[in-house]
Amino acid sequence: MDILIRQARSEDLDDAGRITVEAFVGDGHTSPTSGYVKLLRDAARRAREAELLVAVDAAEGRVLGCVTFAVGGTEWADIAAPSEGEIRMLATAAAARGRGVGEALVRATVARSRELGLAGMAFSTRPEMTAAHRIYERTGFLRTPERDWAPYPGMDLMVYTMAF
Repeated sequence: MDILIRQARSEDLDDAGRITVEAFVGDGHTSPTSGYVKLLRDAARRAREAELLVAVDAAEGRVLGCVTFAVGGTEWADIAAPSEGEIRMLATAAAARGRGVGEALVRATVARSRELGLAGMAFSTRPEMTAAHRIYERTGFLRTPERDWAPYPGMDLMVYTMAF
């Protein structure tokens, strides 16, 4: 299967939102009753206010996964400095896992950061998101525990960074 990474189009947004909710809620990282689910589902807002990249099956055009990319200092960036790019809401459809979709999306955000002339990347992840951690480490990101943080008590986030 050939995977194409591109900016999301209007026809991709419903699938991108569904896949993001499926990944975060379905994998047990987010409660189905959490207010965060609305944000996860709102791919149109992410595409409008940040950059939403999608992975599509090159032959069928079917959305396989997505990631929100933001430059530090903007509304969608939680931890990145203004000189860094940030990954948010990386998600791969359950049926497409193990095929390199997540890694292709991560590599695309690195390329986008470089294209924008940024100095590196920084982003947060939950400790239990171990499959994502393997992708981050395989693509050259390093754990940066001194930047770990918690947006609220009980939501401890780990930070990964990459300098260019």
